[in-house]
Amino acid sequence: ISGKTIGVLGLSFKPNTDDIRSAPAIEIIKDLLDEGARIKAYDPEAMANTKAVLPDIEYCSGPYEVAAESEALVILTEWDEFKGLDLEKIKQLMAHPTIIDGRNIFDPAKMEKMGFTYKSIGR
Repeated sequence: ISGKTIGVLGLSFKPNTDDIRSAPAIEIIKDLLDEGARIKAYDPEAMANTKAVLPDIEYCSGPYEVAAESEALVILTEWDEFKGLDLEKIKQLMAHPTIIDGRNIFDPAKMEKMGFTYKSIGR
């Protein structure tokens, strides 16, 4: 992971809130940073709160900016905005089309058929 750019979508502990208390994203990002990863992140509501805790990651204006040149995309909150992503565009933007879906918002068979390396957590 050292030196790799990892994109993180979703920082809040659940959609439709800016609350990051007990949000898995915070610990996951800290672990990735400890491994030497460069983090790009986006959340529709929780970026201001997250900046107070994680000031040294790159905050992006949207999911496509996060995906650009990322080695992997990690989805940690199931925002509706993420469910409706243009996955072909995401695939073209990424350095490697790899998605780790912590919220199981996509169909694994469809993702693999589209050419993604896709890992869903807890399915």
